[in-house]
Amino acid sequence: MSYDITHILPAYNEAGRIRETVEQAVAYFAAKRWNAQIIVSADGDDGTREIVREMAKSNPHILCIGENERRGKGRGIRDAVAIAEGRYVGFADADNKVPIQDFENVLPWLDKGIEVVIGSRALVTTSIVKKQPLYRQIGGKSFRYVMRALTGLSVGDTQCGFKFFPLHVAKALFSLQQVDGYMYDVEILVIATRLGYRIQEVPVHWRDDGDSRLDLISGNIRNMRDILRTSRLHRKLSPASAPQSATTVAQLR
Repeated sequence: MSYDITHILPAYNEAGRIRETVEQAVAYFAAKRWNAQIIVSADGDDGTREIVREMAKSNPHILCIGENERRGKGRGIRDAVAIAEGRYVGFADADNKVPIQDFENVLPWLDKGIEVVIGSRALVTTSIVKKQPLYRQIGGKSFRYVMRALTGLSVGDTQCGFKFFPLHVAKALFSLQQVDGYMYDVEILVIATRLGYRIQEVPVHWRDDGDSRLDLISGNIRNMRDILRTSRLHRKLSPASAPQSATTVAQLR
């Protein structure tokens, strides 16, 4: 079947919220009369996959992948992109930090042929419904400073989990992506920049759910290590390395 979009929901032990998130995504795209493929990439052992697979019995356009062990958000999205079939491919957090309705801000840029369209909390037009605790805001600013120094990225917000691409761009980026953990966002944007893809940040409605899975000390040490690894892995990439040129987007429609 030909899909208009593949919407990926990476999850780790999200049994309490995954049904509502999937139902909202299905209802949204149905209302827009878009044929949507929903892929839940769920690790953990709390029953999240079982819930999604039960939903899939009445909706064959819902797929679920994942393992009991925690393999990492980057790995989960990479595996989902590998089987994605939609004309556009994107992902959002399973806890609905950004509502699916904000796809309205993304679609016009995708239709213009922009290769990477991402939600951003750094824009003045973004609505922060619920802020992070102060210590996490301070940590986020420090992270951005170090990340930019190490990678050269000028993107205002690399970590908002609301990102969309044309299919061939998603396949190209994630075929090169290797970081399994949270810094997959930074890695994807570094790869995109070095391949010459255009990145467009768009405003979103964002709320903190107060349920961060990141340990502030060990997690941030691991994140810095992955950022350094990203810079090393992809230092030789250039626009000539891109599997397809940006102009191919229009030809695929």
